[in-house]
Formats: sequence, structure tokens, C-alpha cells
Amino acid sequence: MRRNILNSAALLAAIVFVSSCTPKKQIVVAPPVATTETAVDNSKAEALTLLNNKQLKINTLSLKAKATLDIAGNTNDVTMNFRMKDKEVIWVSITALGGAFEPARALITPDSIKIMNRQKSQLIAKPFSYIYNFTNRQVNFNTLQSILTGNAMGEFLTSESTVKQENGVWVVSGRKQDLDYRLLFNTLFKVAETNLNDAKNGQALKVTYTDYQKLNEYLFPTALQINTLSGNKKINIDLQFVKIDGNVPVDFPFKVPKSYTLVN
Repeated sequence: MRRNILNSAALLAAIVFVSSCTPKKQIVVAPPVATTETAVDNSKAEALTLLNNKQLKINTLSLKAKATLDIAGNTNDVTMNFRMKDKEVIWVSITALGGAFEPARALITPDSIKIMNRQKSQLIAKPFSYIYNFTNRQVNFNTLQSILTGNAMGEFLTSESTVKQENGVWVVSGRKQDLDYRLLFNTLFKVAETNLNDAKNGQALKVTYTDYQKLNEYLFPTALQINTLSGNKKINIDLQFVKIDGNVPVDFPFKVPKSYTLVN
């Protein structure tokens, strides 16, 4: 792990969009796609209800992931710890060297983003809109939580979208202002792939989900691959969750030392 791998902008991008240990819980295998024609209810309303019912609904999450960060061709292996409260807070800690070194810690709310860059003793404090330097303006706090939890973005699971079956699985697609979206589901009715493209502004996001496991009565992906492009900024993140706990007590420690410099 090279201590100078992440500058302030790269830290933000990695945290916003974010192989090793094997998950302890059993992977739920998606049924194969039917090879013969079966009766399918093609009603858009029925399909949307089905897909919405499979969304993860949980109040708090505590996650630990082994991650490979590829930021503009600079690749490093780290550990990322996430703590979340639904629709309220995302807390992230990036550690390396077996947990002995913490390059960064972040606290994200619907209104703000704060990042401690411990390598440089710096604090970034920005409104949430700062992420639009890296992604489309249709991405909000709930979108970000959906990306990290394997949920389909709720704003796309509506009657305004095109909903159809392709090769035996559901596909939801459409356009929202400058953003084109396409969500591909697996036979568990969970998201297998999310694609967001903003051709006008040269921005793209692709998230691939695999290896779903039981989390309470829902399913949670143990593996995520996140690929982002914004202009000439490319970031690839490979996450393998090794600990997943739902509806557990969580806190969000974020005490900034007085010696830290505020970065504009």
C-alpha cells in the first residue's frame, strides 16, 4: 500500500462509488433462465410490484469489504468499512496495512460530504452537490445507498420506465432528463447490473452484482464491481464483502483533529 495513492478528489470518488476472504454465509444460487416458454405475467404494474418487493428494506447496515481500488490506473488493495442508516447517513473508513493505517474516513448525509484525509491532515467539507464533479446530477443520496446495497434505484422502478423481459429476465430502462438508465435483473429478481449513462456530460456508471446471500428475509450482494467514467477520470472498484450485518446498533465517529486544514 503506497501512502500517497489517494489525493482528495480521488478519495471522494472512491468513497462515493465504491480477491480475498470468502463470505461466511451461504450464497443463494439464482435459478437458471428457463429454456422453455412459460406463462409470464407481462403486466408492467405486476412486474414493478414484484421487483419493488425484492428491494432490501433495512434500517441500519454494518459492512466490511476487501476492496481493490483502481484510480486512473493506480491500483491498491484496501479494506473498506461501511455503516449506514437508511436515508440518513453513510459512514466509510478506508484502512490498509492490516488495519494499522487509515488513509481516509468519510461521513455522507443527504446534505453534505465530509472527508478526513489522514495522509495529509486535511478535511474536505462540501455540500452533497459536490459529487456532481464525478457523476450525473440525477444521483442523490438514496441513489448512492442503492448502489452500495444492491437495490434498484427506486426512482426508476416506476410506470414511466420501459419494463420488459429479455432472455428470461426483467429489464427496466428509460431516460430521465440527460440520464439514460438500464437495470438488468437476475432470476432472483435482484439487480445483476446497473448502467447509467449521461452522454451529454461524458459520464457513465456501471455496477455489477453477484453472489447474493440471505440478510434477514432479504438478499444482499457479496460482490460488487463499480466502474465509473467522468470526462477523463476513470475509477474501478472491486468490493468483496466479508461481513454483512443488518439492523444492528451503529455509530458514526467523525472527530476532526484541530490540526487539520480545511480544503476548499
